[in-house]
Amino acid sequence: MIRIVIADDHTLMREGLKRIFEGNDEITVVGEAIDGFSVISQVRKGGFDMLLLDLSMPGRSGIDLIRQIRTEAPKLPILVLTMYEEEQYAVRSIRAGAQGYLTKESAGDQLVNAIKKVASGRPYISMEVAEQLALGIMTPEKEMPHTQLSDREFEVFNLLASGKSITDIGAQLHLSVKTVSTHKSRILTKMGMHSLAEIVQYAVTQNLLAPFEG
Repeated sequence: MIRIVIADDHTLMREGLKRIFEGNDEITVVGEAIDGFSVISQVRKGGFDMLLLDLSMPGRSGIDLIRQIRTEAPKLPILVLTMYEEEQYAVRSIRAGAQGYLTKESAGDQLVNAIKKVASGRPYISMEVAEQLALGIMTPEKEMPHTQLSDREFEVFNLLASGKSITDIGAQLHLSVKTVSTHKSRILTKMGMHSLAEIVQYAVTQNLLAPFEG
């Protein structure tokens, strides 16, 4: 029996996932988390075999949360289940310590198989993500501008592109307004841009905008 904890701030998503697992005698839900803080609480409490993790939740979330989980529980398998498309966060998630990455849109019948693979210690990623990981760091002249951003900068980049204000981003990521402003300045410099409008245009052109989650 695979004991899992579902980490997602949307009640309907958690309930929907639990209904999927009700008919499966190999998987049981033993806990839930609605934000980054409750995720860490569940990890420290233990008593489960795998974490099903959404990347976007209140409090600490995203790549930073994966890294903290990996510090707290180095051997705990993590399967990311998120609205973010693979080109946005898959490679960064795997490099941070997740064993699998699945979008909510494509989950469907793949979810149970993904859980079994990740719980058994095997990775669950697409061929495209595997190729990106195998290639490693691209040569500078072939890099897309956004790949030069740090994980935190990329997170701020996505939030800026989705219309969040600096104040809102600070509140969501638990950062000061000054720190978020510094990240924004570094993003513009690294990407050779001069305005928020350019960030938005680039995100739309490269299909980097996260879908609305509700």
